[in-house]
Amino acid sequence: MSSRLLNAAPVEDKWLNIAVQEGIKRAPVDLRPLFLVEQRQSFKGSALFAMANRRAADLTGDDLYAEEADSLLDWLLEHSSEDRDPGYAGFCGGHRHAMQLLDEYREAEVPNVIPTSYATKALCRATDGDDEYAAAARSAADFLLEDLRYTELDTGARIVYQPEYDGEFYTVNGGAIGARLFVDLYDRFGDEDHLERASALLDTIATHQTDRGGWTYRVPAEASHLSMDSHHNGFVIESFQRYHEVTGEERYADTLERALSFYRLQLFDPDGAPNFDESSRYPRDIHAATQGIIVFANAGDFAFARRVIDWVLANLYAGQGQFYYQKRRLYTKQFTLMRWCQAWMAYALGEYLTATANASPVDESRAGTAAPVADDDSGVLTSKSPAADGGDPTNRPITDGGDD
Repeated sequence: MSSRLLNAAPVEDKWLNIAVQEGIKRAPVDLRPLFLVEQRQSFKGSALFAMANRRAADLTGDDLYAEEADSLLDWLLEHSSEDRDPGYAGFCGGHRHAMQLLDEYREAEVPNVIPTSYATKALCRATDGDDEYAAAARSAADFLLEDLRYTELDTGARIVYQPEYDGEFYTVNGGAIGARLFVDLYDRFGDEDHLERASALLDTIATHQTDRGGWTYRVPAEASHLSMDSHHNGFVIESFQRYHEVTGEERYADTLERALSFYRLQLFDPDGAPNFDESSRYPRDIHAATQGIIVFANAGDFAFARRVIDWVLANLYAGQGQFYYQKRRLYTKQFTLMRWCQAWMAYALGEYLTATANASPVDESRAGTAAPVADDDSGVLTSKSPAADGGDPTNRPITDGGDD
């Protein structure tokens, strides 16, 4: 919707908007330059790059990564939707491009739970507990409680995905990521109310798990064209994993066991290739791959996380730190989207490298014999073994946030 050609059209028409928006999204080549789509720095992408740079700083000791992380966090504070018309109860963010949906035209900057949660996680990782990062992170809870209408139910609790939704359907991964936000706040600040809210949200989500072990995108399922797609199921699983990691409890052990089995066996092929959903292999999307890296690393299955990385390097890696968007059945979409490709891959690799660096010797043995390393000082990912050539597996090119 940020195409200057589209905005110059003499008429405002929903179907024209959809044709341009979906045509650009589905084209085998990148049509954004042709349609003069404006480049805008992504709120979620900036949060992901902030965390990736923070991981890189911790792993390498290079202060340049830490400085870049702080710069991105400051940008997030400056671009919160909290003070934008009509105003919101706390720190929050959304997509910086408008979107045309079948039943609504959503203006740019309308916040939702997903980018808000990732930005809050980035702030929680950076704060010393008593600074502007902490104040902003704490206030994100008010956005969920008031603007996303946190509501207690017999099954637990629920929120809406974004403030303009009326609640006639439930976006499952949004509820899960909202629960993760409360867990992150509890982990950083120790407020028991946040943990109780996270538990209530996850209790409800556990009731919506299907017999196969996964979750449909929405409840009821027919409220969305998406079924049990890969990266949104990964969001849900990661949220349960985060709860167990922080609390040390096994409250959702059965739910998580069934979910991980479905995720590993139905949403990934044995070679690490991500499937689109439970019934379709294609398109094989880099976002599905990056979420798999995070989930399997969290689960301690470093060997399979590495297998997913290897699949990406073999199929979606362009060289010089650049990653492609999607692999289709007959061709690959050989263009790069800053948030969808670069930010997610940088974040996923940072999480994987941190998990393997912190693993016990027994866990490390599960990581396989090869790990992604930088080839000397070129910054290019290779599959060389650090043990064989002395390479540093943490030396990564990390870029700043940019357009989706």
